[in-house]
Amino acid sequence: MRFLQKALAVAGLSLSLGLVAVSAGASPANPVAGTDYKVLDNPQPTDSGLGKKVEVTEFFGYFCPHCNALEPTLEDWVAKQGDKISFKRVPVDFGDPSAAKSPYISQKKLYYTLEAMGKLPEMHKKVFNAIHVQRQNLNNDDAVADFAAKSGLDKAKFVSIYNSFAVQTKVTRATQLQNAYKVDGVPMLVVDGRFVTSPSIVGAVPGAGDTEAALFKTTLQVMDSLVAKAAATKK
Repeated sequence: MRFLQKALAVAGLSLSLGLVAVSAGASPANPVAGTDYKVLDNPQPTDSGLGKKVEVTEFFGYFCPHCNALEPTLEDWVAKQGDKISFKRVPVDFGDPSAAKSPYISQKKLYYTLEAMGKLPEMHKKVFNAIHVQRQNLNNDDAVADFAAKSGLDKAKFVSIYNSFAVQTKVTRATQLQNAYKVDGVPMLVVDGRFVTSPSIVGAVPGAGDTEAALFKTTLQVMDSLVAKAAATKK
């Protein structure tokens, strides 16, 4: 079962997590291509200058309840990787292409504005909390600006950066990456521009986990193996 389908995102609905626990064991320590992860037919270039670091990318959406649930576990995993990886996030947009403007563009702009202001470390979780716990509607520019001001940010500075060419350029680039990787559900994790996995991919393997927390743990064990695999090619 996909964690979040495009159609559900457009409708503003979330997919209930249906996980199956059966007796057959998964093998996250020795993941299998085509089962625990996918190998891209057309690997994407990673950022230059990383040296021996392995680039890890999370495609996510602030609107996604499963991205919100994964965030604490993923954050701990990234911290444990230390200098082995270079981690980045790419916000996605599954808005209706026939609409004049997707409601999720404002959340993409929010992410890149916080990044430009150096406020992501303190604000990233607050955005998730505002949407999924406080049930705030951050689907338009005015609501996002008010949220920033109520969170203690300089509203005038925030709005200036939010509407800047630099932020718009990053939003456009995020869309290009989403299309290049053919992202159809989030959260989705990419290693070295070549290997793709996600809780939905891992969750299709019998025995991957009978709870969301167990599934996240198994997914990140697969990620450990993929990072090691990618690092071996850089030596």
